[in-house]
Amino acid sequence: MAMELSFTVHRREAVLVGPSVSTPCETKRLSDIDDQESLRYHVPGLLVYRGGQPPAPCVRDNDPSGIIRAALSRALVHYYPLAGRLREVEGRKLVIDCSGEGVVFVEADADVRLEEMEAAAAGGHGLRPPFPCVDQLVPDVRSSGRGGSVLSCPLVGIQVTRLLCGGFIVGTAVNHSVCDAMGIVQFLNAVADIAGGLPAPAVHATWSRELLDARSPPAPAFPHREYDMIDILPGGGREADNIVRSFLFSSTDIAALKEEALLPHPEHRLRGGSSTATSFEVLAAFLWRARTAALEIPADEEVRLVAVVGFSRIAALGLPSGYYGNTCAYPTVVMTAGELLRGCTLGDVVRLVQEAKAAVTAEYVRSTAECLVLRRRPRLARTNLFVVTDVRRVGFDRVDFGWGDPVYGGPARALPTVSLLVNVKGSSNVVGAVVSLPSLVMGRFSAELESFLNT
Repeated sequence: MAMELSFTVHRREAVLVGPSVSTPCETKRLSDIDDQESLRYHVPGLLVYRGGQPPAPCVRDNDPSGIIRAALSRALVHYYPLAGRLREVEGRKLVIDCSGEGVVFVEADADVRLEEMEAAAAGGHGLRPPFPCVDQLVPDVRSSGRGGSVLSCPLVGIQVTRLLCGGFIVGTAVNHSVCDAMGIVQFLNAVADIAGGLPAPAVHATWSRELLDARSPPAPAFPHREYDMIDILPGGGREADNIVRSFLFSSTDIAALKEEALLPHPEHRLRGGSSTATSFEVLAAFLWRARTAALEIPADEEVRLVAVVGFSRIAALGLPSGYYGNTCAYPTVVMTAGELLRGCTLGDVVRLVQEAKAAVTAEYVRSTAECLVLRRRPRLARTNLFVVTDVRRVGFDRVDFGWGDPVYGGPARALPTVSLLVNVKGSSNVVGAVVSLPSLVMGRFSAELESFLNT
């Protein structure tokens, strides 16, 4: 989205919204997957709704702010841990004190129309990051805590911003230690169910975090290169000049990538006997190579690609319906920059991505929990790290508070080391890849992509 568009958001004072009735006052442990260092932050999200659509028949008041606030309070009865506060105990273990203190809620108005935001979208395609004035659309949860610590501030923030056209934007900030993207969508759908007139959420919330705890004694069965104990190299980690761009890949573009991945090795098939690769696999491999080249990383330095893999459907883990904790693993491909750019074809890298994904079994997940406990819940190794996560099928774009599906639903921004694959509504079979890079590097990265896309 072009950044020329600017507008003002007038926020009312933030308030704390608690459960509508009394809830249990207790302490709940997070899982040993939940409390790793890399997840100790709030995930920003946006849901953008068009004006002019009549609300659901059961919604009598046309003000989305009041409706969503009331539904939020009732939904917190079913998700009452989210109204509590995190606390760290022995071994850097995280627990939630279910105090009922509440979540942050902000009511706001913006002097902009949705059609202006859509017109500012680069290329005339659907809404996607980067969004102008995004920091004014997502609630500032950290300022509501004691000393701004993630351990003392509210776990959830929701801001409803009305637009001049009658549309509105729901900005969210949810502590990643408590929920991943699937869990966030489950909670937002619970609010939406009640806003739409249901007496309770359609999906029953389930805690059961002990199912993903490490065994005793912990004995990891895999090396878990994703958590290598390495320092950031000199010059790494500078994020102040990062800019965000979205790159669009049509079905034709993705088909060409798949063809290139298979072309050098017609004599053998990809992993599992398949001669195909998914859009995620080829885009992850392609973006990693282009980003590594754009960053001009020395050939002898290791680079690492994390392909985020969900494991909620692995039957052997026994996760119940309604589980809303973290259910993602971070298998990692590691090689030197020289090997990636000169020693491997795109097809080679795609196969490595497939092998990393296939490694995520029930035993791998249990091994991950044990690795995290033994290493005192570390963060992902950050040197030359690139993470690709696909949120297209998570369900952000189907959260309906009574005004229909959003015209955009998903992450509000990209992190410096993370690329997001998002839906682009209004553009059939188009995948948006959201990337954050230093401004000078972004020019080289864009050239790398365009050299392929324009051939």
